[in-house]
Amino acid sequence: MFRLLSKKTNLFSVPTYIGALLLFILISNDLEFTFSNIFSTSIAFVGLAMGYVLFNKISLNRKTHLPLILYSIFIFSFYDGNLDVGISMALFTNSILLFFFTNEDDRIRKDSFLLIGNILAVSYIFLPTTWTLFIFVIIHIITKSDKIFKNIFQLILGCFMVILGYACLMYLLEIDILTEDYIPLISNEIITDFSSFYNLIPILVMCILAVGDHFMNLNKKSPTSKFKYAFLLSFLLVQILILVFYMGSHREYLLLVIFPISIILSRFLRFLKYPWLQELGLWIIIISCLLDKFNPNFINLI
Repeated sequence: MFRLLSKKTNLFSVPTYIGALLLFILISNDLEFTFSNIFSTSIAFVGLAMGYVLFNKISLNRKTHLPLILYSIFIFSFYDGNLDVGISMALFTNSILLFFFTNEDDRIRKDSFLLIGNILAVSYIFLPTTWTLFIFVIIHIITKSDKIFKNIFQLILGCFMVILGYACLMYLLEIDILTEDYIPLISNEIITDFSSFYNLIPILVMCILAVGDHFMNLNKKSPTSKFKYAFLLSFLLVQILILVFYMGSHREYLLLVIFPISIILSRFLRFLKYPWLQELGLWIIIISCLLDKFNPNFINLI
């Protein structure tokens, strides 16, 4: 099975995965066509579907089916059919940001921070817990930009424009939007009970091994591969901060980390020395996700 999934692929196979994703989302929503459900589902679908194209843009998957399959498995495991509109918008804005930062045109990457600020503000308005993305963008500016202060100013200006417009609109509609949810680091949803995540422990262990293996073999990597992997890890880190501070029992937050984890795990499996280890690792991921999807309290039943 692993050898089949690790064969070369191209963008022409992506529509197949996107079609399967659409079918799954429609089925999982039980055809409940309310306005809020349609809006949330549509935004989530676009954000998740763009992830399939991003695999090829970031070029860390060696153009194989494996990361696409892992991504699909994680969507199947963590998508519950009634996704909150905030999470849906976060998935969408995350994909848009990655499209900007992985664009091969340097001009687009370096001259789009006003628009990126707009995107961050929209994401923050719908889901305040995504404030950590601002840290990710600042780190990216400092490490890659030659006009740091100019780009940071454009970023802040872009955020301010959207937030000011939103505040004015809410004022005209006489809607009070000032709540503690918009203050960073204020949360009552810090994870304290990990019992519902026991089935995912094998995947967590494999992620740790994958990152460790990358740094152990860092000298063998090309400069481009090093940068892209560091970019991916920094993006994963800010998403993990969201999970730690705000996820609580809202398991749909796990959808925010499935894109980088799919790449990290697929690279780890491909670089394993023995075919049987590759096959075993893949089946461990599949079984862990199935147990998590259909029986999250499996370990408690043993």
